[in-house]
Amino acid sequence: MATKKVWTFRARFRSKAYNWNGSSLAIKRLKEAVAEIKKAARRDAVLAADGAVTLFERFWPSLEQIDTSSGALGNAVHWTQEELIPLVITAPADQKTRDEWLHRLWLAIQDDGVDYLSVIENHWGELCASPEVASHWADQLIDLIRMAWSNPSPRVSVTGTALCFSSLLAAGRHKDIWKLLEVAPYPFWSYREFGVDAFLKEGRIEEALAYAEASRGLNQPEQSIDAACERILLECGRSEEAYDRYALKANQASTGIATFRAISRKYPGRDPAAILADLVEYSGDPGRFFAAAKDAGLYKLALRFAKGGSTDPRTLSRAARDYADNDAGFAMEVGRLALEKLLLGHGYDVTPADVHDAYERFLVAAQRRGMGDAAIREAIALANLHRSKLPNLLADALLRRIGGLVRD
Repeated sequence: MATKKVWTFRARFRSKAYNWNGSSLAIKRLKEAVAEIKKAARRDAVLAADGAVTLFERFWPSLEQIDTSSGALGNAVHWTQEELIPLVITAPADQKTRDEWLHRLWLAIQDDGVDYLSVIENHWGELCASPEVASHWADQLIDLIRMAWSNPSPRVSVTGTALCFSSLLAAGRHKDIWKLLEVAPYPFWSYREFGVDAFLKEGRIEEALAYAEASRGLNQPEQSIDAACERILLECGRSEEAYDRYALKANQASTGIATFRAISRKYPGRDPAAILADLVEYSGDPGRFFAAAKDAGLYKLALRFAKGGSTDPRTLSRAARDYADNDAGFAMEVGRLALEKLLLGHGYDVTPADVHDAYERFLVAAQRRGMGDAAIREAIALANLHRSKLPNLLADALLRRIGGLVRD
């Protein structure tokens, strides 16, 4: 049995410890708790695993009053489990200790108000640490789930459904997984993913891919399905097929540069320019990939993307600042483009300060090339051009900054 220890995090994760706006503090405390438990693991793996279980079972009681609408806390809770679950899985605990952990976690799952412990459920079979124990847990739920799914009305959900599938997978009961999924009322990807894994366990690659593809449907996470299919193909060495079928869809991130980096890491042998061309064609917005092309050293391509797409002018302005010393020609081009876009009204919540910054960076880059006076004249001409058509407060601000006259 794990040695008793006074954990610092226990007091920080007592019941109702955080109020409505306590998300930031709770995230900080979670990081501290992970560090404390990992430090203990260097001395006593079983003790650390027990500490992880203690933290997991305190998630809902301590965090239930926090506003989770931003998603930041949910991400932090998910990260915490991913960091600590391996400690519990690999801990050299005796069966009595492990059974106690599973019992405590099961009680916490039943009390969990927002599925904080979904990651625990997905790893339940591994937490059992033996096929026999996993099979026992699956038997506690499989008939209840089958009955709930077979009843056309009313639809009810069963707490521990993912736990059951994870246990069946760990127990090697693949046919039971597929049979249970046959009565599911909808193609729930979160459960059908276990069916895909069951095919993979048996080395049935094509059937795994087909099962994943058949999981598509209303309200199902298309990108997650694409990512699973891509992973299957990459793991069996079919990288060309993985790229052609899934890479562009599976790796979409919040920014173009994050998307490009994700694909480049998985396909290191591919030409970066070709990847960017494919991404532009797929997205329809070359401006989204300006930063990716710039960071890849493809400056001509970056300029083309910026001119033809929706790159934020402040992003261009920062690029002019960052590259003034290393590539003044590129910096001057993007600085000029930043000014043009700002004066055209591009960008969100733009202020005269943004125009001043873009001008200064454009001018510095031009001066590096001995073209300072020409850049000033060009900036004045740009400002006058835009204010000649319609009143333009930003153009007026630029002229005042340069020292040119603003005439009505």
